[in-house]
Amino acid sequence: MAADIGEQPAGYARLLDSANAAAIARVAAVVAERRPRHVVFTARGTSDHAALYGAYLTEIRLGVPAGLASPSVVTLFGARPDLSDALVVGVSQSGGSPDLAEVLRAARSTGALTLAVTNAPDSPLADTAELSIDVAAGHERAVAATKTYTAELFALLMLVEGIRAGDGVLPAAEREALAALPDLATRTLADDTPAQLAPRYRFARQLVTTGRGYAYPTAREAALKLMETSYLPALAFSGADLLHGPLAMTDPEIPVLAVVGSGPGGRSMGEVLPRLDERRADVVVVGSADVPGATRLAVPEVDERYAPLLDILPLQRLALALALSRGEDPDAPRGLKKVTATM
Repeated sequence: MAADIGEQPAGYARLLDSANAAAIARVAAVVAERRPRHVVFTARGTSDHAALYGAYLTEIRLGVPAGLASPSVVTLFGARPDLSDALVVGVSQSGGSPDLAEVLRAARSTGALTLAVTNAPDSPLADTAELSIDVAAGHERAVAATKTYTAELFALLMLVEGIRAGDGVLPAAEREALAALPDLATRTLADDTPAQLAPRYRFARQLVTTGRGYAYPTAREAALKLMETSYLPALAFSGADLLHGPLAMTDPEIPVLAVVGSGPGGRSMGEVLPRLDERRADVVVVGSADVPGATRLAVPEVDERYAPLLDILPLQRLALALALSRGEDPDAPRGLKKVTATM
């Protein structure tokens, strides 16, 4: 897991190289020409959080309605929703889960344009879709996904911005901003604060993660990483949803990891943090925002839509360090395997 985490800056750079960037641009150009009226993502596990990020990007950057499909609608109940004029995107590291392939197969039968975003370009999911993007993360050693997750984020970001450009080619300013991310990721991973923070939560019984907008997928992915590596029950809420009830359970015994950037989503967390302070919750702020008096996992400031590519890095390292401090094996969590097939 440590090796996989450390390879992420190189993975970002790999997606930006000419061949991979050109491949994503070609897919983006096809989608832009088709002008889908809405976008539906389908995914499981960690990839579901990447898909959620893709949905935020789609609605905010393209102005196109987006959502996440429930595969069981197709696989268990046999329904065939009318997805004509839609882009249906299957996101999966392995591309091996049959339910996702079945969703894309059903979508194609009703006239949708289908796309697979996967680390396995020869997978059943990629074979089923009309279009495919290889996230080019390379072999992932640990069961818990890290570098494949951020590769999916980066690929979806390049895809959406390419669609927005119309011809798939990113504007020069966008390319320049993306080109800075590998070095920023390296700098983020060099900070040893996550390892120093792990003993603080060694005996925690429960944990909460929260964020808004682009940070919400990060909060959900961090919660999953903590659950699958440390077996620590972790509940993820958007900052808004946290105030609609779950806030009542927070107290000094329940740590809260709050993902707070410097854009609109991060600023909106200004309503949440004081309420957590009233509850005397043990809060750690993750991100670029400077919150006076808070314990921080600091991340370089970037455009808020890029922040998920950096914010998750210290949280992955925290999950790794916490698992080790609790005497667990984060490379091989009990009961889990790399490819999970569901229907």
